[in-house]
Amino acid sequence: MSDLTKATARHAELVREINHHSRLYYTQDAPQISDHDYDALMQELLTLEAEFPELLSPDSPSQRVGAEPLAEFSQITHELPMLSLSNGFEDSDIQEFDARLHKEIGLSENTVIEYVAEPKLDGLAVSILYVDGVLTHAATRGDGRVGEDITQNVKTIRSVPLKLPEGAPARLEVRGEVFMRLAGFDELNQAQAESGKKVFVNPRNAAAGSLRQLDSKITAGRPLDIFIYSTGVNSDSAFADTHSQTLEKLAALGFPVCPLLQVVNGVEACLQYYRDMGAKRARLDYEIDGIVYKVNRLDWQRAAGFIAKAPRWALAHKFPAQEKTTQVNDIDVQVGRTGAITPVARLEPVFVGGVTVSNVTLHNKAEIARLDIRVGDTVIVRRAGDVIPQIVGVNLEARPSSATPYDFPTHCPVCGSDVVTEGDGIIARCSGGLTCGAQVRQSIKHFVSRKAMDIDGMGDKIVDALVEQGLVSTVADLYVLTFEQVLALEGFAEKSAQNLIAAIEKSKLTEFARLLYALGIPQVGETTADQLAAHFGAMDALKSATQDALEALPDIGPVVAKNIVDFFHDASNLSVIAQLHDRGVTYEVVAAQKPEDVAQLPLAGEIIVLTGALSGMGRTEAKKRLQALGAKVTGSVSKNTTLVIAGADAGSKAAKAAELDVRIEDEDYLNQLLA
Repeated sequence: MSDLTKATARHAELVREINHHSRLYYTQDAPQISDHDYDALMQELLTLEAEFPELLSPDSPSQRVGAEPLAEFSQITHELPMLSLSNGFEDSDIQEFDARLHKEIGLSENTVIEYVAEPKLDGLAVSILYVDGVLTHAATRGDGRVGEDITQNVKTIRSVPLKLPEGAPARLEVRGEVFMRLAGFDELNQAQAESGKKVFVNPRNAAAGSLRQLDSKITAGRPLDIFIYSTGVNSDSAFADTHSQTLEKLAALGFPVCPLLQVVNGVEACLQYYRDMGAKRARLDYEIDGIVYKVNRLDWQRAAGFIAKAPRWALAHKFPAQEKTTQVNDIDVQVGRTGAITPVARLEPVFVGGVTVSNVTLHNKAEIARLDIRVGDTVIVRRAGDVIPQIVGVNLEARPSSATPYDFPTHCPVCGSDVVTEGDGIIARCSGGLTCGAQVRQSIKHFVSRKAMDIDGMGDKIVDALVEQGLVSTVADLYVLTFEQVLALEGFAEKSAQNLIAAIEKSKLTEFARLLYALGIPQVGETTADQLAAHFGAMDALKSATQDALEALPDIGPVVAKNIVDFFHDASNLSVIAQLHDRGVTYEVVAAQKPEDVAQLPLAGEIIVLTGALSGMGRTEAKKRLQALGAKVTGSVSKNTTLVIAGADAGSKAAKAAELDVRIEDEDYLNQLLA
């Protein structure tokens, strides 16, 4: 048997295996192998194709890594036009749409029309054509008649099948919406900012910009996803009788279809679905801007027909606008506990996305320059994901003649220390350290918080008062406060002063992970603190850890590792840690865990989320016990989560787990697990 024969057989085997695991991971959220094993298969495929170029085919998974850059996009004419949708905004618009359909289809008023209702994603519409089961070309909507050829870029989207299974129509065009999930969008923008590149305004712009890259290797590195919502050209005339059957068949062929779509009966059911999705909207991990209703029966769709640019049998029911305009009254800066100088726009209050917004962070100097925002400007305010307000643009035509560019401060507004910059001047910090009152206050507020040292009764106002009166200048000073000093503070009586002193005393005995988190090491959150505590076991071992030793730990990269090393090489930080020890702050030293030991624990590899109220123990205790058994306990649900424990009144995390088809168990199961 020749080398080429062996290579051909192995190549076919690798293609089948990689496609199988890609479908499990990206379409069904049910991975069976690790990312490391998947990458090894892909690397073997790339090596084989480099050695035997004749094995390379258009449907090879290697095409997902991107091709050579294009000089420009060519154009593709859609065989069937890609129409847009008519919009409705009020309940009455939907009722009129339903009544109009009854007349156009020729139905009696008593006939109930069955609709398919699904979220309207805020992304970019694309068309993908398969010939004999192989992805042949893909295009943007364009003007509805002609779109841009984005074939190579679409091939890099992991959830898009490159080849369809046996039984697929000979010619099949699918249409869908390319989008970016919120977590991926945040990670992309963070990477853009850290490398000094332009950040994206919202996930839709990020998805559109990523899909229109002339270099598909850039697109391959972007976290794009897709939901397929219909077909265009289809050589199988008997493919389906209803729209819902069409989507079921597409899902069976390996296409990702929105899991939230529903078949509903009548206009009132449409409106109820709209209200239900409106309530869930803030908990979704992607942005939607409305609901789409489509007549389910395809023969009724054909009877209803089309107007010039839209089908009569479909309607987009838009959510209320999430953008409003207002005026910038001032721009100032806030100083965080690590000294980060964050500019904030003070706005004329505006009601947007269900809340009144008066303050919006401008992130850094680069964002101010990008927006060219000035005091007095009229700006567009948007609530990203209905949660975080942001300024997405400036109305330059309305700019007053008195508006001048903003001068970023060269000295800290709190302590007067020099402002220094990092990351090509993007990140600005106060150089005052613990001499800066703002940093002292924020570090103490973090130290006493519930997830840190949990000093009950030590609120922000009390911290402010202690710092202002000179009673506390570092977190260690909390442990030499006297009853008399606390009693002298405004608002304290004997009982409340005694309670606070008792809470401070109680906090002296803590856990190593809590103390690490409380110290406020830059970018060391709860999960990282847990990992460091488990690996090193005690403060002295962590103090002497090298950057290489830290980077060897899972999920700790060079930036976090450097922050940890720098923190423990700072004389003032070491002095505070020594004072904490001298003043009685202690923790139980645990045996340091080696990675090979952790791998042998019964829950190794499990990624667990706790939500809701647990009756038998607190979530903190449950988390600690699960970690002792090798599980990784995180605060948010993702497709990588293996188990969600839902206690009483479990909310959005349980809902998201159900949406992602993540296993959900109750407290009884948790007790069995811990036993």
